[in-house]
Amino acid sequence: MTRRDPFTEIEDLLERMGQEFEELGGTLDAPDSGVPGFPGARDVAVDVIEDDEAITVIADLPGFDADEIEVELRDDALSIAATREETRDAEATVGDSDAAEGDAAGDGEVRYHRRERSRRAVSRRIPIPEPVERDGTTASYDDGVLTVTLPKRSPSDAAGHSIDVN
Repeated sequence: MTRRDPFTEIEDLLERMGQEFEELGGTLDAPDSGVPGFPGARDVAVDVIEDDEAITVIADLPGFDADEIEVELRDDALSIAATREETRDAEATVGDSDAAEGDAAGDGEVRYHRRERSRRAVSRRIPIPEPVERDGTTASYDDGVLTVTLPKRSPSDAAGHSIDVN
């Protein structure tokens, strides 16, 4: 009779779960997605389009500025992250009007009766289905839509490179 090792079984289970989460975009740890059971799964909606020459990733990032967005290509995945300060309806502050808006440079004393400013961060990891040229990758951001173009590696690159032996 073979002895079962529960720790090995747990490690195998965690490995399989990690693979499933990665296939969903690697965003299951982000808060406030609005999708029950899958927090963060819809923080960044993306389209991945492939043609003969390139893979194009189109991501919706409304409300962010271009300088608040980070795009990184690692191994076989594209990571998109955006962070910004978010301000909601702040009511009834006392003191200098500039200080009431969050600028503490005013002379008057400021008390917040309600403060709803927060930091918002979204991210998404997108697996890339084909090998791509890192050097030719471009990204543009216009009206809340990020477009990343990843040129495919040419077939001659995929075949390898011959090295002479002396």
